[in-house]
Amino acid sequence: MPQHIRNIAIIAHVDHGKTTLVDAMLKQSGIFRENQVITERVMDSNDLEKERGITILSKNLSIHHGDFKINIVDTPGHADFGGEVERVLKMVDSVLLLVDAFDGPMPQTRFVLKKSLDLGHRPIVVINKIDRPGARPEKVLDMVFDLFCDLNAHEEQLDFPVVYTSAKQGYARRELEEESHDLEPMFKLILDRVAPPGGNPDAPLQMLVASIDYNDYIGRIATGKIFNGRVRQGESVALVHRDGRIVRGRISKLLGYEGLTQVELSDASAGDIVTVAGFDEIGIGDTLASSENPIAIPYVAIDEPTLSMNFMVNTAPFAGREGKFITSRNIRDRLFRELRTNVSLRVEETENTDTFKVSGRGELHLAILIENMRREGFELAVSKPEVIYREIDGVLCEPMEYLSIDVPEEFQGTAIEKLGTRRGEMIAMHPMDGINRLEFIIPARGLIGFRTEFLTETRGTGVMTHTFYEYAPVRGPIAGRKNGVLIAMEAGETAAYSLFNLQDRGILFVGPGTEVYEGMIIGQHAKENDLVVNPCKGKKLTNVRASGSDEAVRLTPPRELTLEQALEFIDDDELVEVTPGVIRLRKRFLDANERKKKEKRK
Repeated sequence: MPQHIRNIAIIAHVDHGKTTLVDAMLKQSGIFRENQVITERVMDSNDLEKERGITILSKNLSIHHGDFKINIVDTPGHADFGGEVERVLKMVDSVLLLVDAFDGPMPQTRFVLKKSLDLGHRPIVVINKIDRPGARPEKVLDMVFDLFCDLNAHEEQLDFPVVYTSAKQGYARRELEEESHDLEPMFKLILDRVAPPGGNPDAPLQMLVASIDYNDYIGRIATGKIFNGRVRQGESVALVHRDGRIVRGRISKLLGYEGLTQVELSDASAGDIVTVAGFDEIGIGDTLASSENPIAIPYVAIDEPTLSMNFMVNTAPFAGREGKFITSRNIRDRLFRELRTNVSLRVEETENTDTFKVSGRGELHLAILIENMRREGFELAVSKPEVIYREIDGVLCEPMEYLSIDVPEEFQGTAIEKLGTRRGEMIAMHPMDGINRLEFIIPARGLIGFRTEFLTETRGTGVMTHTFYEYAPVRGPIAGRKNGVLIAMEAGETAAYSLFNLQDRGILFVGPGTEVYEGMIIGQHAKENDLVVNPCKGKKLTNVRASGSDEAVRLTPPRELTLEQALEFIDDDELVEVTPGVIRLRKRFLDANERKKKEKRK
């Protein structure tokens, strides 16, 4: 057994400090030169990750500590990217469960911990941000123990070691009273408590693929852990697909990790996490095995998607102005290419060749895909997200979410009332210094469009997080959006004069000088019905002047919707038009007469 290797994953709720802790571990392991310029959250290499401050894709690195090599996997903390966490947990032998010393366990903490306990891992609990004002590490430790009990952890898992850290300051302590100025106590704990990877280097080769990437020079590359045997560059091996098909080929490149960089290896053995190239059709969950004795490794089951939406060709009048890829073939190829690396995504072709049904873990999961596509030059229209129903034992069931909200006491009643109308059921309440944490089980469809309403009702002070809980019988109807929309009646350029007269009718989404077309949504109506308006009408100019006729036009700044807000806002008969430069809202049927006909048919 490879005694000098330790394989660990860092799992946590979003924003609890995983990537910052990885930064501190890298700095103290001597990976960087003393004069090297290092960016914050160096593992968040993707543009979207840098902008949003969240981890979206799991990433590998390795550090040396004395004679030991520690392979670390940084995982996403958001529930929508749970598929990334599920597939990498099979590669590691233990996990660092990171918990904020003030927030305590959150919904995603429950999700990732349950997955690691199910695989038999014995977690090391890291209570981070102990230097944060209001930190309560002892109380949080009790909450973590309760969570372990709640998830039916066995005795060995309940006897978890604890380390207290400040990832930002770069120190760790086994006891709160200890003095420490570096992460040495945590490194020592990892080496003492994490078992070396099992496996026999002399057995036939078995390597499970956990992630896929593409390199412009060497083609498709696959990363995974070698469970048994050895592998050499240039060696002939068998690729066992998940469906049982066997393809033989040769490993053209064998790469390992030194810090953040990939280095070429001549060979590797059981326990190592490596990247290989040489197979064009390799996929996540496939096994690279000995060509003489190919035996597959069982792959961990990934939870199914809970939300779907339609991706379709943009048919609006402005289609093709900004995007490079606008045809159904372009969109289809891009979506099926995404399936190679995004294991929790599903794509189905529909009866309409211009429309594809895309299913994922949540709104953010699908919104990140759309955002990546628009940055690549794609132009498309997407429909309102819909939950995926299932029939279980003859009963129609829907996905339920475990929702946690932190609200000041003054807004608590409003939040409970709003969630009650959305079929939420409160299961716990924890007071925390003027802020109350409320926990609910709520249908996933009850959360569509709720975030904006929640922030408005709590004056921006509320914090909400949620993760998939289970499928349960359908809870009954939930009221949709209360307000109608303002719809442009003709194509043209918006005029300040007409917008000034329209702003009393609702909230505008466009400012003056914006090009609009018939059927485009330009604002939210103050009443329940939709209103067709003319935002392009200018002031009639005459040579007669009278007192009061030339009042100054003062416009309220328009509300600019982000992609997620636009997806939450739209109704069943509306679409979001996504282009590389602009996000617009529109009616599915642009012509007013067509909309009236459809309404009559209903």
